[in-house]
Amino acid sequence: MNYESIVAFHGHSCPGLAIGYRMSLAALEALHSQRAADEELVAIVENDACGVDALQCLTGCTFGKGNLIFHDYGKQVYTLFSRTSGSGVRVLYHGDGLPAELRNDRPARIEKILTTADDKILTVTPVSVPLPEPAEILASHPCEQCKEQVMASRLQKENGRQFCIPCLKQR
Repeated sequence: MNYESIVAFHGHSCPGLAIGYRMSLAALEALHSQRAADEELVAIVENDACGVDALQCLTGCTFGKGNLIFHDYGKQVYTLFSRTSGSGVRVLYHGDGLPAELRNDRPARIEKILTTADDKILTVTPVSVPLPEPAEILASHPCEQCKEQVMASRLQKENGRQFCIPCLKQR
Protein backbone atom coordinates (compact mmCIF):
# COMPACT_ATOMS: atom_id res chain seq x y z
CA MET A 1 0.00 0.00 0.00
CA ASN A 2 1.52 3.32 -1.03
CA TYR A 3 1.30 6.69 0.71
CA GLU A 4 -1.39 7.96 -1.68
CA SER A 5 -3.65 5.05 -0.65
CA ILE A 6 -3.14 5.96 3.00
CA VAL A 7 -3.99 9.61 2.23
CA ALA A 8 -7.19 8.48 0.48
CA PHE A 9 -8.22 6.53 3.58
CA HIS A 10 -7.27 9.29 6.04
CA GLY A 11 -8.66 12.18 3.98
CA HIS A 12 -5.60 14.43 3.71
CA SER A 13 -1.82 14.38 3.69
CA CYS A 14 -0.11 15.72 6.80
CA PRO A 15 3.15 15.31 8.70
CA GLY A 16 1.52 13.02 11.26
CA LEU A 17 0.24 10.66 8.59
CA ALA A 18 3.67 10.59 6.91
CA ILE A 19 5.28 9.82 10.27
CA GLY A 20 2.87 6.95 10.92
CA TYR A 21 3.47 5.64 7.41
CA ARG A 22 7.24 5.57 7.90
CA MET A 23 7.00 4.10 11.42
CA SER A 24 4.67 1.33 10.28
CA LEU A 25 6.81 0.41 7.28
CA ALA A 26 9.90 0.28 9.50
CA ALA A 27 8.13 -1.98 11.99
CA LEU A 28 6.93 -4.38 9.29
CA GLU A 29 10.41 -4.49 7.78
CA ALA A 30 12.05 -5.16 11.15
CA LEU A 31 9.58 -7.98 11.84
CA HIS A 32 9.96 -9.39 8.30
CA SER A 33 6.18 -9.29 8.20
CA GLN A 34 3.29 -8.26 6.01
CA ARG A 35 -0.15 -6.84 6.71
CA ALA A 36 -2.13 -9.01 9.13
CA ALA A 37 -5.23 -10.66 7.72
CA ASP A 38 -6.43 -11.48 11.23
CA GLU A 39 -4.55 -11.21 14.53
CA GLU A 40 -1.07 -12.28 13.37
CA LEU A 41 0.24 -8.86 14.40
CA VAL A 42 -0.53 -6.83 17.51
CA ALA A 43 0.16 -3.09 17.70
CA ILE A 44 0.41 -0.88 20.74
CA VAL A 45 0.22 2.82 19.86
CA GLU A 46 1.13 5.57 22.32
CA ASN A 47 -0.91 8.37 20.70
CA ASP A 48 -4.20 8.82 18.91
CA ALA A 49 -2.86 11.08 16.16
CA CYS A 50 -3.15 10.90 12.37
CA GLY A 51 -0.35 8.36 11.99
CA VAL A 52 -2.43 5.63 13.63
CA ASP A 53 -4.57 5.58 10.47
CA ALA A 54 -1.45 4.70 8.48
CA LEU A 55 -0.62 1.96 10.97
CA GLN A 56 -4.09 0.45 10.63
CA CYS A 57 -3.92 0.43 6.83
CA LEU A 58 -0.38 -0.93 6.58
CA THR A 59 -0.37 -3.47 9.41
CA GLY A 60 -3.98 -4.63 9.48
CA CYS A 61 -4.11 -3.96 13.23
CA THR A 62 -7.49 -2.47 14.14
CA PHE A 63 -9.62 -1.86 17.20
CA GLY A 64 -12.35 -4.00 15.65
CA LYS A 65 -10.11 -7.07 15.43
CA GLY A 66 -8.76 -6.45 18.92
CA ASN A 67 -5.13 -6.29 17.81
CA LEU A 68 -4.71 -2.52 18.18
CA ILE A 69 -4.10 -1.31 21.73
CA PHE A 70 -4.08 2.38 22.63
CA HIS A 71 -2.00 3.84 25.47
CA ASP A 72 -2.58 7.57 25.84
CA TYR A 73 1.04 8.62 26.46
CA GLY A 74 1.32 11.32 23.78
CA LYS A 75 4.45 9.76 22.28
CA GLN A 76 5.27 8.99 18.66
CA VAL A 77 5.88 5.33 19.51
CA TYR A 78 4.45 2.15 18.00
CA THR A 79 5.25 -1.31 19.31
CA LEU A 80 4.40 -4.22 17.02
CA PHE A 81 4.51 -7.92 17.79
CA SER A 82 4.26 -10.90 15.50
CA ARG A 83 2.29 -13.79 16.98
CA THR A 84 3.75 -15.96 14.21
CA SER A 85 7.43 -15.38 15.02
CA GLY A 86 7.08 -14.26 18.64
CA SER A 87 9.24 -11.21 17.94
CA GLY A 88 8.48 -7.59 18.68
CA VAL A 89 9.81 -4.17 17.76
CA ARG A 90 9.41 -0.67 19.20
CA VAL A 91 9.57 2.22 16.72
CA LEU A 92 10.16 5.75 17.99
CA TYR A 93 9.92 8.79 15.73
CA HIS A 94 12.47 11.36 16.88
CA GLY A 95 12.76 13.43 13.70
CA ASP A 96 16.33 14.49 14.47
CA GLY A 97 17.24 14.31 10.77
CA LEU A 98 14.72 16.98 9.77
CA PRO A 99 15.96 20.55 9.36
CA ALA A 100 14.28 23.02 11.74
CA GLU A 101 13.39 25.36 8.86
CA LEU A 102 10.89 22.77 7.59
CA ARG A 103 8.62 23.23 10.61
CA ASN A 104 6.54 25.90 8.85
CA ASP A 105 6.68 24.43 5.33
CA ARG A 106 4.16 21.61 5.54
CA PRO A 107 4.54 20.14 2.02
CA ALA A 108 8.35 20.18 2.26
CA ARG A 109 8.20 18.65 5.73
CA ILE A 110 5.95 15.83 4.54
CA GLU A 111 8.26 15.15 1.59
CA LYS A 112 11.30 15.10 3.87
CA ILE A 113 9.60 12.71 6.31
CA LEU A 114 8.75 10.39 3.42
CA THR A 115 12.26 10.41 1.92
CA THR A 116 14.71 10.69 4.83
CA ALA A 117 16.58 7.50 5.76
CA ASP A 118 14.99 5.58 8.64
CA ASP A 119 18.01 5.91 10.91
CA LYS A 120 17.84 9.72 10.65
CA ILE A 121 14.26 9.99 11.94
CA LEU A 122 13.42 6.68 13.65
CA THR A 123 14.80 4.46 16.38
CA VAL A 124 13.86 0.81 15.91
CA THR A 125 14.49 -1.46 18.90
CA PRO A 126 13.70 -5.17 19.34
CA VAL A 127 11.46 -5.77 22.36
CA SER A 128 10.18 -8.75 24.26
CA VAL A 129 7.05 -8.43 26.35
CA PRO A 130 4.17 -10.83 26.92
CA LEU A 131 1.67 -10.71 24.07
CA PRO A 132 -1.93 -9.95 24.93
CA GLU A 133 -4.35 -12.81 24.49
CA PRO A 134 -6.21 -12.98 21.18
CA ALA A 135 -9.45 -11.02 21.16
CA GLU A 136 -12.27 -12.82 22.91
CA ILE A 137 -15.78 -12.71 21.51
CA LEU A 138 -18.23 -12.39 24.38
CA ALA A 139 -21.99 -12.55 24.52
CA SER A 140 -24.01 -9.36 24.87
CA HIS A 141 -26.80 -8.80 27.38
CA PRO A 142 -29.33 -5.98 27.79
CA CYS A 143 -28.72 -3.12 30.17
CA GLU A 144 -31.54 -3.15 32.70
CA GLN A 145 -32.15 0.58 32.27
CA CYS A 146 -31.81 1.45 28.56
CA LYS A 147 -32.33 -2.14 27.31
CA GLU A 148 -29.47 -1.79 24.79
CA GLN A 149 -27.19 -4.77 24.23
CA VAL A 150 -23.82 -4.54 26.02
CA MET A 151 -20.79 -6.82 25.78
CA ALA A 152 -20.76 -8.96 28.94
CA SER A 153 -17.32 -7.74 30.03
CA ARG A 154 -18.54 -4.12 30.04
CA LEU A 155 -21.72 -4.60 32.07
CA GLN A 156 -21.53 -3.04 35.53
CA LYS A 157 -23.38 -4.53 38.49
CA GLU A 158 -25.21 -2.53 41.12
CA ASN A 159 -27.53 -4.12 43.69
CA GLY A 160 -27.68 -7.32 41.66
CA ARG A 161 -28.73 -5.52 38.48
CA GLN A 162 -26.65 -5.07 35.31
CA PHE A 163 -26.15 -1.70 33.65
CA CYS A 164 -24.16 -0.26 30.77
CA ILE A 165 -21.50 2.23 31.80
CA PRO A 166 -23.42 5.37 30.67
CA CYS A 167 -26.59 4.33 32.53
CA LEU A 168 -24.65 3.50 35.69
CA LYS A 169 -22.99 6.93 35.55
CA GLN A 170 -26.45 8.56 35.40
CA ARG A 171 -27.69 6.76 38.53
